[in-house]
Amino acid sequence: MNTTLIKGATLVNEGRQFIADVLIKDGLIDKIGENLSADGAAEINAEGLHLLPGMIDDQVHFREPGLTHKADIFTESMAAVAGGITSFMEMPNTVPNTLSQDLLAEKYNIAAETSLANYSFYMGASNDNLDEVLRTDPKNVCGIKVFMGSSTGNMLVDNEKTLENIFSKAPILVATHCEDELTIRNNLAAFKGQYGEALTIDMHPLIRSAEACYKSSSLAVALAKQYNTRLHILHISTAKEIGLFDSATPLQDKRITAEACVHHLWFSDADYAEKGNFIKWNPAVKTANDRSAILRGLLDNHIDVVATDHAPHTIEEKNQPYAQAPSGGPLVQHALSALLELYHQGKMTLEDIVQKSAHNVATCFNIDRRGFLREGYWADLVLADLNDPVRVTRANTFYKCGWSPFEGQTFRSAIIYTFISGNLAYHKGRFTTSETGMRLQFNR
Repeated sequence: MNTTLIKGATLVNEGRQFIADVLIKDGLIDKIGENLSADGAAEINAEGLHLLPGMIDDQVHFREPGLTHKADIFTESMAAVAGGITSFMEMPNTVPNTLSQDLLAEKYNIAAETSLANYSFYMGASNDNLDEVLRTDPKNVCGIKVFMGSSTGNMLVDNEKTLENIFSKAPILVATHCEDELTIRNNLAAFKGQYGEALTIDMHPLIRSAEACYKSSSLAVALAKQYNTRLHILHISTAKEIGLFDSATPLQDKRITAEACVHHLWFSDADYAEKGNFIKWNPAVKTANDRSAILRGLLDNHIDVVATDHAPHTIEEKNQPYAQAPSGGPLVQHALSALLELYHQGKMTLEDIVQKSAHNVATCFNIDRRGFLREGYWADLVLADLNDPVRVTRANTFYKCGWSPFEGQTFRSAIIYTFISGNLAYHKGRFTTSETGMRLQFNR
């Protein structure tokens, strides 16, 4: 591998900022210090730029295999790298659903050939694949995904005995999507009874309600406490759920952790009028009060990490009427930019952003030697210019689906360089595609 010397960057790491040089050698951070030199090294003058550990996204849907008209691992990892995301963990609701160890292995094989970012894939749970779930290797798989709410194919886990078996026997972190299916069905029936088929996007957070989220999340927490499960609840979307989580215990000692997503920190139900189905997600974007509470929960350690839930659909699919339009949207290219915009707005510090998007994800999942700027760690690095405005347009997005929910937004920061395991993968709109990312390993 090439040797690279980054000179004079402002490092943001482990609660502080300082100016230093960083020497990358054989894929690792070899040295951090002042006035470093290295014969033959490619040198980058990073004065005025901020050096961050790359964002680790613990929840994406890259749509391969089976849904590659929407996205694939190559295109979406490319967009992720352009956005400063250096590692991702991808979900099992592809086609076929990732419900066997053989299907899981196939996804790893695809990523080894095509992913520009580092990668891991969740093993999927259903009502009838417990034996396959229990064969999951904790050292090289990020976790087990349980949909306690509707999903693609055969992935809704609503059998009480199955849930008990998963929570009591899982050899690894269990990540849950929590929305109570019966509550949602009853809400939908009530709205159809009143409005027939004339449902509209503003009804989405009322159909997929705060009650549905809390009921399911509280069940997951109760099961985890009963069986001492290592539980991670994804995409918290309501103020009420935040009280389910502990803010006092150090992260490395927590058995129950939670995630917030960028769209729940950015949008509110007031944005449906402009954005329509393009901000239709499950769980739904809810009120401004929910949005504010999620940010507070993130900053006071009730919520531990921030992610994207990147889930692209085509423009044609999103332009269907509300009831037919699928939920989800592309976010990996603009997630870190959006977080940096919250810094510019005075809502988060740079140290907060790094803590929640990199350090805490590495700690939460016990990732081997990533997520921090430390000597001996893999060089997953982002150099950002905090004073280089970029306006989001369809023309400058790299998603295969060709659109972004942030279209028209001008972010005040730009991602200039992204390094993946020591390789320069992205620089000012240009990619190096000759090197792929690495499979994440876990210290478990």
